[in-house]
Amino acid sequence: MKPHHTPHLERRLILSLGFTGFIFLAELLGGFWTGSLALLSDAAHVFMDMFAIGLSYLALRLSALPADDRHTYGWHRLEVLAALLNGITLLVISVGIWYEAYQRWLEPPQVRSLEMFIIAVIGLVVNLIVALVLSGRHEHLEPKYDQQHQHIHNGTPHNHTRKDLNIHSAFLHVIGDAVSSMGVILAALIIWRTGWYWVDALASALIGVIILVSALRVTRAALHILVEGTPEGISPQALAKGMLSVDSVDDVHDLHVWSICSGHVALSAHVVLDEEGYQQQGEVMSQLKEHLRSGYGIEHTTIQFEEVPCEQGNGCGSS
Repeated sequence: MKPHHTPHLERRLILSLGFTGFIFLAELLGGFWTGSLALLSDAAHVFMDMFAIGLSYLALRLSALPADDRHTYGWHRLEVLAALLNGITLLVISVGIWYEAYQRWLEPPQVRSLEMFIIAVIGLVVNLIVALVLSGRHEHLEPKYDQQHQHIHNGTPHNHTRKDLNIHSAFLHVIGDAVSSMGVILAALIIWRTGWYWVDALASALIGVIILVSALRVTRAALHILVEGTPEGISPQALAKGMLSVDSVDDVHDLHVWSICSGHVALSAHVVLDEEGYQQQGEVMSQLKEHLRSGYGIEHTTIQFEEVPCEQGNGCGSS
């Protein structure tokens, strides 16, 4: 299995890290200056953005290391572990924000609404810039196939690309923070016009909800890969049906398909061949692998040939 080597993604992450560092300092200092919990909450969210992007960069660097005797799949799973850690830290920070928002709801402190508004607008603009940087093409293009190569699945064409989960998780962090910055801007305007300081606590609680949603989405996707769930967009039934369309294939069973990481899908299966196919295993194997590559972008396959199903106790062979 080939290691990741994505210098273009690494450059984007470094650039994004610089922008988010600027936002963090501006909102942290601004939050203390204005007395706004909403700004401080957003600063906490931005800090988690920095943490997420930093982990993403580290995971990309480590996943580029080659496989060895102790790690035969390489270091690809570090991408998923980093995304999982990102999600868990977001869950923790959302709980902390809700607690502080509740305390301020009971006794709302005075807030400098105009300064809060200006800082939040700056944060929103920079967040949008970072989101633009991270939203560029960051998919894993399957080897030997370009963006135009498609397959038809349930009547819908699909490109053989899969989003890098780690980059996607960092992108979700930034999008969530941009939305929360808009909430801070709205809260600042309301406080400025009405003097309702409790709106600051309300905005903070809503930011906590946004953070929680992002955390659950990223955590669920990472856990799905770690428990070797079926990759999104792939149907084992459709895979088996397609393999059965290959000449000399009589049956497909013990079919398993899972993700090593967001960019590498693996498959293993037992394939029962007719008598003619069993005498030409090399040719049938080539046809099956070509079908899986061209139809689903699956490169890493382990296929065992059988003359009769293994559960009948005889006639098993492998290739």
